[in-house]
Amino acid sequence: MSDTPIPAAITPDSQAVSTQVKRSAIFIVATIGPDAASRDTVRAWCADVGNLVRAVAKRIPDAGLSCICGFGSDAWDAVFGGTRPAGLHPFREFGAGERHAKATPGDILLHIRADQMDLCFELATHLMKRLGSTVTAVDEVHGFRYFDQRSMVGFVDGTENPSGREAVLFTVIGEEDPEFSGGSYALIQKYLHDMTGWNKLPVEMQERIIGRTKLDNIELDESVKPSSSHSSLTTLEENGEEIKILRDNMPFGRPGSGEFGTFFIGYARSPAPIEQMLENMFVGRPPGNYDRLLDFSRAVTGGLFFVPSEAMLEDLADRQPGAPSSAKTAS
Repeated sequence: MSDTPIPAAITPDSQAVSTQVKRSAIFIVATIGPDAASRDTVRAWCADVGNLVRAVAKRIPDAGLSCICGFGSDAWDAVFGGTRPAGLHPFREFGAGERHAKATPGDILLHIRADQMDLCFELATHLMKRLGSTVTAVDEVHGFRYFDQRSMVGFVDGTENPSGREAVLFTVIGEEDPEFSGGSYALIQKYLHDMTGWNKLPVEMQERIIGRTKLDNIELDESVKPSSSHSSLTTLEENGEEIKILRDNMPFGRPGSGEFGTFFIGYARSPAPIEQMLENMFVGRPPGNYDRLLDFSRAVTGGLFFVPSEAMLEDLADRQPGAPSSAKTAS
């Protein structure tokens, strides 16, 4: 975990990281072509993202359309160069065999969300059309809110998410990396679930695996909650205080083909807390005391991305590899 203290206040020019969970989302992960023309196109596109979001959102303002755009470690060096965000690095893998948090290709992340899927679809179409053949979409997931914000395995998801000012404090970079203040980090994984096996478990056993009651979402008492429960292993404390991340996970699936999954996306001001959670889940705390949910859920993708502030995203259009950033930072 990061030992950087959380400042008393941040007034970020951040992307819509801490926006309330919406009913629909599209996640697109793309790789960038190796040629200079592709890199030039991506830089120019950075100035268009905000304008496209505003143009599409204006059609139905109450639907809360937003788009979060992030860049992977290799893409940052190849397209923008110069100073790197302090916490940006390739995705760190954990575990082995079937219980493996694996790294997969990804240079650009788009997290598009709204209360209407048609708006998400329209914005995704325009954003990808501008990029054209300069990128290749390596993963695309259309997610939906499942009843009262439940995951595919039937439990309420994101209960411990910070909100309001606290969400900003836990997700937005501050003075610890001043050139990139107002930005965030996003870590993603796509999980596929063995729903047949999961649904064979008694509800009481499912609750012990998750660490909460299934119907009313109440955390199990510490006297009965296993140390291997999902909630136990993803709870982090530092100096007696809980370190939080912001999750905006979405279920997805294709019932006809039997595919059922969860697209995990966690936002934080440093990737370290999310990585610690993954290590706890996949390796165990202590090693071997791993998250039993992974007996029914398999991670098939993994990526880490830096999410620049809105101002920096626009200014990246004029940044040449090897040049220092001239982006505006949060005050």
